[in-house]
Amino acid sequence: MSPTPANPLHGMTLEAILTALVEHYGWDGLAQRIDIRCFKSDPSIKSSLTFLRRTPWAREKVEALYVRSLGRSGFAGGA
Repeated sequence: MSPTPANPLHGMTLEAILTALVEHYGWDGLAQRIDIRCFKSDPSIKSSLTFLRRTPWAREKVEALYVRSLGRSGFAGGA
């Protein structure tokens, strides 16, 4: 059996992912990268988590941005 590649999301909660992205990009920067109303109109971690947990396509976009951001300098999301 061959080893599987490490999943960068393994052990990460959606809340931790979202918090890291907000800390790095801010709500405005996050809304520019992912066009979701919960990031634009009175954003909060709680309301965004509620939406993302109910909306698989939006969660996939947030997770994909997080994974892409991990390779960028200055992003401390995995630490």
